[in-house]
Amino acid sequence: MDPLDFAGRAVVVTGGTRGIGASIARAFRAAGADVLVCGRTASGTDAGVVRADVRDPAQAAMLIKTAADRFGRLDVLINNAGGGPEAPAASASPRLHAKVIELNLIAPLHVSQAANAVMREQATGGVILMIGSVSGTRPSPGTAAYGAAKAGLHHLATSLAAEWAPRVRVNSLVVGPVASAVTPELVSRTVPMGRPAAAEEVASACLLLASPLAGYISGASLAVHGGGEWPAYLADLRDTAYRAQK
Repeated sequence: MDPLDFAGRAVVVTGGTRGIGASIARAFRAAGADVLVCGRTASGTDAGVVRADVRDPAQAAMLIKTAADRFGRLDVLINNAGGGPEAPAASASPRLHAKVIELNLIAPLHVSQAANAVMREQATGGVILMIGSVSGTRPSPGTAAYGAAKAGLHHLATSLAAEWAPRVRVNSLVVGPVASAVTPELVSRTVPMGRPAAAEEVASACLLLASPLAGYISGASLAVHGGGEWPAYLADLRDTAYRAQK
């Protein structure tokens, strides 16, 4: 039996209409899963897409109810919706800070609460994955509220994992630069792997963590960042290493 075969399983991906979320949705569909995605600007013309603003608890609950009613179950939730504009912490408005934290931390909690209520009643339980960021593991100048929210999201995953075990597993992915969101040349020298991640590689990590192969993994953070970021104070060493390879 293929542990990455998701036939007969139901998956919800928030923010799944574009970018990393769309790649995650495609990967689960390719693995046989029934997938429902949401977005704030979804047109509704695709039966697999619903319009929902997960910052609103009522809409978050509606999203999960729609999936459970449509598929008769809910096996995997991917909390992917997130993001935030660059803004200096000293001058950004309180409203901007609140909105960024609401989207990246509070909304995943709303959706996870609704998903847990369904999953805990199933004999097979369920899996919740948080799409986190390296911004939540190191200083995030220019996006302080976003980095703080992602740090909170990583902690939230560990807390929910402890509360909801063993019926529901909860993990987070610590994602670094992704090619769809950055210029590859700008990060190739700062990431040990020499390039940003492809969105499909993040999706593959989600498949792994949601599969039986990871059945004993809960409360963990999986780094999907190409080895991290090369420390700026080692720039000279980095240059020396590059010259030695040529």
